[in-house]
Amino acid sequence: MKLRLTAEQDAVVGRARAFASSRLRARVAEFDQAGVPREIVQALGREGLLGALVPADLGGSPLDAITWGLVTEEIGKVCCNTRYLLTVHASIVAGTLARWGSRAQKAKWLPALATGDVVGAFALSEPETGSDAANVRTRYEASEGGFRIEGRKRWTTFGAMADVFLVFARRGDEVTAFLVERDRPNVHVKPIRDVLAGRGSHLAELHFEGVEVPKENVVGSLGAGFRYVCSTALDIGRYSVAWAAVGVAQGALEAMSTYAGKREQFGQRLHEFQLVKAMIADAVTDVHAARALCMHAGMLRDKRDPEAMIESSIAKQFAARVATRVTADALQVHGAYGLLHGGVVEMLFREARALSIIEGSTQIQQIVIGDHGAQAYGEGTHET
Repeated sequence: MKLRLTAEQDAVVGRARAFASSRLRARVAEFDQAGVPREIVQALGREGLLGALVPADLGGSPLDAITWGLVTEEIGKVCCNTRYLLTVHASIVAGTLARWGSRAQKAKWLPALATGDVVGAFALSEPETGSDAANVRTRYEASEGGFRIEGRKRWTTFGAMADVFLVFARRGDEVTAFLVERDRPNVHVKPIRDVLAGRGSHLAELHFEGVEVPKENVVGSLGAGFRYVCSTALDIGRYSVAWAAVGVAQGALEAMSTYAGKREQFGQRLHEFQLVKAMIADAVTDVHAARALCMHAGMLRDKRDPEAMIESSIAKQFAARVATRVTADALQVHGAYGLLHGGVVEMLFREARALSIIEGSTQIQQIVIGDHGAQAYGEGTHET
């Protein structure tokens, strides 16, 4: 499906496509094993691709939601591990700080996040708390100099590389967000390895053992961590991951179609067999539908329409399922070659599975969408 873009939008998306082709494609397997290097982070910053949600007067290169989504797709269809950086660092951390940070916080952190000189990570999930984000167990208490934080976070994407963390902690019934610098005393970072997906995204477990932070490190206000700061972050994350799923599915569709056009069996190219042709047809339809849902959500986001949040959930749920289906079919078409470790299809297949879990599992999205549907479409129903 072709979207009519302005010349400016097309230039930005083209820049992302060229970056993915020239700087990422040949190194995807390397990044999957060793992690995305800081040089790539800074190169993305120089391209203006980390400041999409940062105001221009703070060093950003603001993009509308649809253009940012298409950039995410272009990077994600080539290198999922680099795409994680766009979701967490550029979208969730920078975007949330741009919305809720104090003037001093924005001036200090946003220019460095936009250039990639500083890497940010989102520290919400814990060993016992994932989608139940309102019940984080990491604690904070007032101290002489500000606040003291105690607890653990897990599955922190780019946590092993990050210079600053957006951390959520509880005091009684209130949850507050803090900026915690990596170099503060008693911050301990333990890399997480040997995972199915996101192997190169510098996953980490974080330990905060009585970490002291000043009052000026509170993001938003005391007690506003979940309802405002976290809700904003998760909404941005869902939208980004929806586009990430489109990227994974598009990458798999391209790989499947290319291979089917070259590989011969029984005297025919694979794409001439009706069942293979059906797989490609279903993939094309699914990818187009998923992208359309993402575009619709992006359009609403640009209009600041309150329906944008639920539309992002719908897009994320559907696109994640599409990514799972299309990558599975792409692997099937590739046969034994699809099983090769480090191959394009094998990596996309692994990454697709994670998209149904991260930023709110498919089941959580079903609950949210189901509640919305019951209210939005229930009027006028009656028992028979």
